[in-house]
Amino acid sequence: MYLAMNRFTVPLENAAEFEDLWLSRESHLRDMAGFVAFDMLRGPEEDGRILYASHTVWETEVHFRAWTGSEEFRAAHARASQPRKLHEGAPRFEGFTSIQSIEARAA
Repeated sequence: MYLAMNRFTVPLENAAEFEDLWLSRESHLRDMAGFVAFDMLRGPEEDGRILYASHTVWETEVHFRAWTGSEEFRAAHARASQPRKLHEGAPRFEGFTSIQSIEARAA
């Protein structure tokens, strides 16, 4: 498994608009080979800012790289270049390759 994460620092006054942007977009992720799961996470609020993380799981890093070069990726991120930037700085990307995975026991 390969986990791709982007972290965003969002001023509190932009939080609702930032969340709406993510919740209303068509991600196109389900169209991609190797896609496993996606979560958009809201973290702690500190000093008038909220930390968010987009968290995507792929079968391999190769599948993730194919996504970032695809037409689906460009379509999903078309609104990201809107005139009003809702987060501070650039998103911070972090990529991880799984070395262990433990799942819940079946009931």
